[in-house]
This record gives sequence, structure tokens and C-alpha cells, in this order.
Amino acid sequence: MIEVTPEQQNFTQDDVSTRLHHLAAHLEQIQSLWTETSSQDLMMPLVKESRYFLEWTVPDMVKADDIDRASELVDLGRVLTHWLFHWDKIWSDTEQKRVAQGQTQDWLRRVLEIADTQPESLSA
Repeated sequence: MIEVTPEQQNFTQDDVSTRLHHLAAHLEQIQSLWTETSSQDLMMPLVKESRYFLEWTVPDMVKADDIDRASELVDLGRVLTHWLFHWDKIWSDTEQKRVAQGQTQDWLRRVLEIADTQPESLSA
């Protein structure tokens, strides 16, 4: 069994909406850093921690039968993972950085929408 870290324990004490707002705050910081040339070292930890935020939030959404929106957030995790695996290539290509900045903006908007709405009911 994987041991829970103090960071994970603190983070998961909040409700899902609050956790998603923390994720949105990270995305907002990432969004602003895409245009700064010296920000690469600042962004990497934010991207990595955002993936943890997803890992620590999505299972609770699934438990609450909020499957569709949890699935959307898994897609965000895939985007973040793609960035990490192709970081140097993205960072050195102006067009790829522009695309990633747009993705960040779109995901920020969507995460806030999910955070600010009630889970969808399966009985609908």
C-alpha cells in the first residue's frame, strides 16, 4: 500500500470543490508563466503538483458518481503528462507554447466550471 504523504492528507481534507479551486490557482499561475522566458523552472513544479491534485481528487469524484466530469479531469492529467514528456520541445517552439497556453486557458475555465457546480446525479 502506498503511504499517504502529509501534503496529500492536508489536500484531501478539503472538499472536492475547494481542491479544484487549488488546481485552478495552479493553472492560472501556469497560464501567466507561459509567456515569460525565465519561468520554465517555476512552471515544472506547478505542472507536477497539478497532476497530484488530480490524482488526489478524481477518485473522490468517481466515488460520488461524478464519472463524466472526473473523466474530463483525467484528460487534463493526460495533457499535463504530455507537457512533461515533451517539455523541452514545447518550451523551445513558440507555436507549441502558444498552443499549450491556450490549452491552459481552456482547462482553467473548465476546472472552475466543474468546481462551481454540483455533481451530476445519476438519477436524472
